[in-house]
Amino acid sequence: MKIRKVVCMLTLSTLLVSGCTSYQKSLYLQNEQVLNESLEGQLYDFRIMPKDELTILVSTTDPEASAPFYRKIGQSKDFTNSSTVGMNSANLLAYLVDNQGCIDFPVLGTIKVMGLTNRECEALIREKLQPYLKEVPNVTVRTSNYKFSILGEVKAPGTYTTNAEKVTIFEALAQAGDMTLFSVRDDVQLLREDSTGVRRVYHLNLNEANIAQSPYFYLQQNDVVYVKPTKAKVRTNTFNSNSSMWITLLSIVTSITSLVLAISK
Repeated sequence: MKIRKVVCMLTLSTLLVSGCTSYQKSLYLQNEQVLNESLEGQLYDFRIMPKDELTILVSTTDPEASAPFYRKIGQSKDFTNSSTVGMNSANLLAYLVDNQGCIDFPVLGTIKVMGLTNRECEALIREKLQPYLKEVPNVTVRTSNYKFSILGEVKAPGTYTTNAEKVTIFEALAQAGDMTLFSVRDDVQLLREDSTGVRRVYHLNLNEANIAQSPYFYLQQNDVVYVKPTKAKVRTNTFNSNSSMWITLLSIVTSITSLVLAISK
């Protein structure tokens, strides 16, 4: 009886410790005091990358004066017929940033925009337009194909697009329905391609609050986030997929055992 009690106590202690550990591993943003120790913050700015698609609007008080500097789908870059050009952005042609980080802009020609924020790009185009216009034009630049992918142990994996200029790792996971209870939160993998085409995998610990200070806290264009399943989830899925095989095998072993016992009698 004493041995049985000791075994029960050890088993209960093990369950309690493992349960506590699992609970801690399921929490986001632990040790938040590290954020209070930071003396200054840093606002994030989205920067233009190759393969981005930019919607660029140029407007002045005289629509005919600004008409040559934007074009609709199906029009060439030299098209200047202002009677058919409007400010309906739904019909405007997006400018694709090439591998060298440039766009081909009407009249102005090739402009390098890679590495610029949208505001910096607006200022650059505004400056280049000055010799062609009698007034300072209003220039608006927006990225129209900002997307990211969430894979693995989340409720709704997939590719998501957004009109926002910045998306945190938590906002991205929220769009995917958050992680499941069977996800590894302290080793989330982020696949990112830089402006030179080099791809790297970064490992993020979402249990710790200092993730908010990480350079990978904000996602970039075409980032892929992979949430790994826990070992328990993998074992469960493996067992479920092989359950029919195990049941058949157990049935065969039981039949053979019964036959052997019957013969031995």
